[in-house]
Order: sequence, then C-alpha cells, then structure tokens
Amino acid sequence: MQMRVLGNTGLLVSKFCMGAWTFGKDKFGLGGLDGAQSKAIVDRVLDEGINFFDTSNNYSFGQSEELLGAALAGKRQQVVISTKVRSPTGEGPNDQGLSRHQLIRSVEQSLQRLQTDYIDVLIIHGWDELTPPRETLRAMDDLVRNGKVRYIGASNLAAWQLAEFLAISEREGLARFEMLQAYYNLVGRELEHELIPLCEYKKVGIMTWSPLCNGYLTGKYRHGGKGRRDIPMFSNFPPVNVDQGEKVLDQLEAIAADHQTSCGAVALAWQLANPAITCPILGAKTVEQLEQNLPAATLELSAEALASLDEVSAIAAPYPNWMVNFQNQPRLD
Repeated sequence: MQMRVLGNTGLLVSKFCMGAWTFGKDKFGLGGLDGAQSKAIVDRVLDEGINFFDTSNNYSFGQSEELLGAALAGKRQQVVISTKVRSPTGEGPNDQGLSRHQLIRSVEQSLQRLQTDYIDVLIIHGWDELTPPRETLRAMDDLVRNGKVRYIGASNLAAWQLAEFLAISEREGLARFEMLQAYYNLVGRELEHELIPLCEYKKVGIMTWSPLCNGYLTGKYRHGGKGRRDIPMFSNFPPVNVDQGEKVLDQLEAIAADHQTSCGAVALAWQLANPAITCPILGAKTVEQLEQNLPAATLELSAEALASLDEVSAIAAPYPNWMVNFQNQPRLD
C-alpha cells in the first residue's frame, strides 16, 4: 500500500484510511458490527497494508473506539489512529463542545476505550460557536506537549474557520491542524471551491469522509440494493442532485466495465488521482463490501476517463471564485 505524508509533517499514512463508524451499535442502526466482525475488517485492511484508522468518541456511544482498540490489541505500534471530539457524549451541559474541560476529559476517556497511551491525530468534529478557537488550540497544544496526542486536525469547518485556527496557531506558536476531514466525492465537489485551495496553500492534508456518498456511487441503489440512504433520516444525506447523479453513475458503470472492476473502485480512483487528497476514508459493514473497493488502490484511470468524470460531475463555481478565475487567466504561454 502506497504511503502519503500527513499534512506538513513527517508522518506517513496509507492512501486509504479505514473508518470505524460501523463498529458497535447506535440508535440509527448504521453500524451494528460486534467484536468479531470488527476484528475481521481490521485484520483484512492490515493485510492490505492500510495503517490508518479513524473513529470518534461519539460513534456508537463510544463502542467504536472500544472495538477498534480491542481489534488492534498487540498491533498499536504498527498503526496510526485518529479520533474526534465535539459531538455529544452524554446529556450534561458540558458533555459536548470544544472547551478545555471537554477536550481533556474526552481524550482521557478515548485513551481508555482505545487501550492506548496516545492518539496519533485528534480531530475536532466541527465548529463550536461557544468556545473561542484560542481556548481549543491551547488545550490541544497542551495535549500534544504532554504526549497524549501527536498531531491535531479538524473536520466540517468552513474555509474562514479553518483559516482562523491556522492563523492563531502560527501567531502563538501552537500545534496546528495538519489534517482536514471533509465531505468530498463525485456528487459532492463543493470542497474544491474554497477548502482545497486553502489546504494546498497551507499544506494541510485532506482525508475525505463518505467518498462514495453513503454507497450511492457504488450504483447499488439504482439496482435495488439497500443501505444507509434507505433510513428516512438519511434518505438525502449527504444531499445528491439526482439528475446529475444518474449521469455520473452512467459514466462510472462504463469505466468500471472497461476495467472489469466496481463503480466504487472507479469513484475512489478518481479521488486518489487528486494530489490534494491524502486519503479517502473507507466504510464497510462486511469484508465483502471492503473487497469491492480495495482494487482502487492500484487502479490507474486514463486522462480521458478522469476528464469524463470531471465533466459529468462538474458544478458551477460560486462568486467570487468565477471572478477570481476570470481575472487570473493564464498570462504566460
């Protein structure tokens, strides 16, 4: 498995990250994997050379971290683990958010559940309008300095929010976000407007969640398959322009047939061809599902195939992006 550098660090991670949101049971029935099923997936991805695993302190009420930690017992030094903090983990007023209180307490709890002494990448799960960014970064910097966290990252931030965090870190000499975890795929390309240019400029890595849009890009829903999008709450989450989405699926199926592989593998290969993307996060409820996507690691699409996917999935640039592009047309031959 090819390795890639995490952000502006020397840490190497595999070009796929294995997501553990399916580990354990939650109130939506999104995962449901027990210890043996979770370990089977972990063992398979380790055999494939994947060394990067992602979870969160609120996935399946903490069971995801517990099951991942158990599955990696005896193998901790071989892997990189990221987990997240911000979302509710209890009913108390301080059981969520990015305050110093919650960050330190959440890390201590995650360390116990993961059966480890340190977290490789601690990610804030989104913006907290109640907590000043400086307080959050000060607490995260302390966690890095005392060895409980190696690196820090962010998820689900607007460009101005990420820029604010990066500016504070640079100005005050604090640990900075080395990774952005964000939604991105062939039917969700908004990341390209502001966040990808910012991350490239500031050398922040990008790990993408839902790279197959909850299975939509595998084509299973158009052929009678079932999945997360059949749950009413998630029927259009993440949102899809169905008219355009069907055209994307047509193109995916054609390219997949040419390469004798799956639509999901083609969709992942398209994303891996983007130098701004460090790694997509894979999700699976079975080893069989995982096997359908692993061929993407070695699938190289032609320039023509990539261009056809770019064209059919393109979305209009918002202002001021179209004006910036207009004013900065190439001036050199």
